[in-house]
Amino acid sequence: MKVQAYFLQLISRKDYSVAQLVQKGEQQGFSPDEMQEAIAYLQELGYQSDRRLVEQIIQTGLNKYGKAVLKRKCYSKGLDPVLFEQVWQESAIDTDVQELDELKAKIQRKYHIEDFADLEPKTYRKVCQYLQYRGFHPREVLDAWND
Repeated sequence: MKVQAYFLQLISRKDYSVAQLVQKGEQQGFSPDEMQEAIAYLQELGYQSDRRLVEQIIQTGLNKYGKAVLKRKCYSKGLDPVLFEQVWQESAIDTDVQELDELKAKIQRKYHIEDFADLEPKTYRKVCQYLQYRGFHPREVLDAWND
């Protein structure tokens, strides 16, 4: 099977980063030169784009996770952290306030909180764990909600 046909078969199902395609090509025993040519061809046709993959990861995870988790997810797929930062700055500026408001409402419902200024220590720890697990910085978020 040719490299180009193999990569087309892969990306017809889901988006892959360049690093993932190279890794899969190496597993199949293709040469690096053939893989680079095939990847350049796919990018020229618009079938493969690391930027599009980063945008997709950010858009699908924006309401569930914070920046740290999404960045780690991109890193695990072999995407450039600088590219992630660029796309994050472009796409997440508008949604930061709305995202925090939705998160605040969700936490208030989940933990029955009316005021974040006087949280019990046990509830405070639970809220911090909830925020950390989703990639948010608890102190920054809680300070913003207290103001």
